[in-house]
Amino acid sequence: MKTFTFTCELPNGVHARPANHVETLCNNFTSEIKWTNERTGITGNAKSVLSLIGTDTLYKDSCTISIEGADEGEAYEKVKQFIDTEFEHCDAPLETGGEDAGEFLPLPRNFSNLQAEHVRGRAVSGGFGQGLLVRVGAVNFDSLTDLPAAKSAKEEEAQLQVGFETLARTFKVQLASAAATEADVVKAHLAIVRDVEFKATLDGNLADGASAAEAVIATAKHYSAQLQNSASAYMRERELDIRDVCFQLLQAIYGEEKFSNQLTLKGPTVCVADDLTPSQFLELDKSLLKGLILTRGGSTSHTVILARSFAIPTLVGVDEAKLGDKLGAQVLVDGDLGLVVTDITEPVARYYEQEQRVQDAVKDRQAAFRDQKGMTADGKPVELAANIAHSIEAFPAFKNGAEAIGLFRTEMLYMDRTSAPDEDELYNIYCQAIEAAEGKSIIIRTIDIGGDKPVDYLKIPAENNPFLGYRAVRIYEEFSDLFKEQLRSILRASAHGSLKIMIPMISSLEEILWVKDVLAEIRQDLRKEHIPFDEKIPLGIMVEVPSVAFIIDQCCEEVDFFSIGSNDLTQYLMAVDRDNAKVTKHYNSLNPAFLRTLDHIVSSVHRHGKWVGLCGELGAKGSVLPLLIGMGLDEISMSAPSIPATKERVSKLDSRECRILLNKAMECRTSLEVEHLLAQFRMEQSDAPLVSQECITLDVDLRSKEEVIKTLSDNLFLAGRCRYRDKLADDLWAREDVFSTGLGFGFAIPHTKSEHIEQSAISVSRLAQPIQWGDEEAQFIIMLTLNKHAAGDQHMKIFSKLARRIMQEEFRKKLMNAGSVADVEATLKKELELS
Repeated sequence: MKTFTFTCELPNGVHARPANHVETLCNNFTSEIKWTNERTGITGNAKSVLSLIGTDTLYKDSCTISIEGADEGEAYEKVKQFIDTEFEHCDAPLETGGEDAGEFLPLPRNFSNLQAEHVRGRAVSGGFGQGLLVRVGAVNFDSLTDLPAAKSAKEEEAQLQVGFETLARTFKVQLASAAATEADVVKAHLAIVRDVEFKATLDGNLADGASAAEAVIATAKHYSAQLQNSASAYMRERELDIRDVCFQLLQAIYGEEKFSNQLTLKGPTVCVADDLTPSQFLELDKSLLKGLILTRGGSTSHTVILARSFAIPTLVGVDEAKLGDKLGAQVLVDGDLGLVVTDITEPVARYYEQEQRVQDAVKDRQAAFRDQKGMTADGKPVELAANIAHSIEAFPAFKNGAEAIGLFRTEMLYMDRTSAPDEDELYNIYCQAIEAAEGKSIIIRTIDIGGDKPVDYLKIPAENNPFLGYRAVRIYEEFSDLFKEQLRSILRASAHGSLKIMIPMISSLEEILWVKDVLAEIRQDLRKEHIPFDEKIPLGIMVEVPSVAFIIDQCCEEVDFFSIGSNDLTQYLMAVDRDNAKVTKHYNSLNPAFLRTLDHIVSSVHRHGKWVGLCGELGAKGSVLPLLIGMGLDEISMSAPSIPATKERVSKLDSRECRILLNKAMECRTSLEVEHLLAQFRMEQSDAPLVSQECITLDVDLRSKEEVIKTLSDNLFLAGRCRYRDKLADDLWAREDVFSTGLGFGFAIPHTKSEHIEQSAISVSRLAQPIQWGDEEAQFIIMLTLNKHAAGDQHMKIFSKLARRIMQEEFRKKLMNAGSVADVEATLKKELELS
């Protein structure tokens, strides 16, 4: 026998992923290989994932491996080498399920002032919904009664074997068509079915005279108890996989009618779960599913992507313990603020009724633009496309008005899994996107991994400055098989629809030429294999490294199109790591140097007769949109939910005026000057007077200061005078914190000079009943919101004039007794001399 001792350096201990590496290696040898955790005293079979997990090996535990058998010498050398050199690299710190309250962004004051009972989570799918809180996903084996009677030992053994074979075949079929995230779940479950210790435990329970059903349930409880006793929270969470597989094994043996786990929603429901597999999510009635709360999960998981496509408000990383006593009660999930309201008081209900009114109004207004092409007021087309990370997002993106997919981020298909997707898996994913596109084009960006986007199984070393490091096209030569497999899958899919290939992180012509050589080689291989593909599939590059801006002419000779990655181009041009809080103030896309660079790129590309788009976050910023239109971009790509609003904004812009604006912006000396210029442009774009009827409401049922400020801010948002209504309201509250704006006589004048108001306005609300406003009561509210870039001293002049007029009884009576909105408008304009 040969033995050696080592210390476990895995931050998460030995869970499924590293255990799978050990099991795969050890199963190459005939010798018996045992793993002993010296802390727990538990010894496991190193050829079994479950047995290894059962040792409860955690970070810094001392472990011993013993090897005995015919090939123990060779096994010792290989296993020891693996433990010494590779083991610590086969896992990485996992994303934690929740966040401390202090890590969440502050809630808007209009909501926080309500002091509603709530639990925070990370918002991954927007909107809000209310329903009964129900737990889903878990299988309770104690609740399974009326089990099938035991037959003879031989019959029970045969039933169990058939169930095993059926389940293994099912998993293999699912694996053939599963997308990345779902495939990882299926692979994990298939590994359990094939696990030697799992089968041995089942056989042992069967040998004690149990039926197949009793043996499966006993096995599930055995491993569940083992995992639940682990000192690691992560290991305890893995119990769900065991329960899932055992329940599916029961279904494979006896049929789904006998063992059904389908949850029937009986009314509006909010579901909470540790995690849901995609198939479990798809079984739920979406018309009754009003919200989803996951204690684990990430923003790119397959289930979360599905939730977004069905517009189900979803949170991840929620501490379920804080919801324990709320099961069966009404809760509300807010996927915008990232919280679950656990006590829906009347003020909270009224808050969300107002939110619904705003959402409905926006939806109705933007519906007119959803199916129109992007077009400026002077008739210049601008293609508005969507950024996606998975094919599942394609259909809802096109449904939301996308004219194309401007960026398919394929790296998400490679992350959060133990091995790369194969060619057929990628091909099927791209074909799914093509089917949703119905002839519209899709730009597929090849893998942008490495650096700040690590993929465990590629074992790329960590770097001090990942943004400038070994990533994207720079890793393709080392991982050429991976790159070629992706190109093959894209080319094969191109036979079925309009695809384009885009290469990220290009910094030189040499990289383009190398990619083209690889692409030519793959094309030739496909021709030899008689596999159809688009012979004229366009090839493009990302413009994110500044060096490309100065060789556009040479690049135009080699590629068909360009897409500007504004996020990375900004940080590379300004030498700013955008994740470094110390220098984020320098990360500003309004810097005149950046604007000049963008304009140079676009004009250079157009001069050579090629197409250029922009696919960074900048595209969805309404304040910057006039500058982008002024550049003459052919396409702007963004997150799908932003498309209808952007189409509406584009329709109101004249491209010629935008070009003049851009020229002025490029002549500015600072980013702040550009901000002022944009604010002035927005002011000039609309002739909206300071007082207008759309911002006046009479005799409305508002019952608190919070409701008044929220409603008036929402009205400004709907009138197109502000884009960030919560931030505008927060600015108003900041002044209220200093002193109350209640003036007595039933009047209040909340006011602010804010960057969040684009069109200065005086808003008015005459309430049905007086409300408390500081130490006073108020029934007539006049809210003054002026743009901080354009207001000058106008803010205090108007405020002072209003305050003086309110001291006059005749003025107050005119407003209090006004018979119509028009009367209020006329009175204010006359008294404030605004006509």
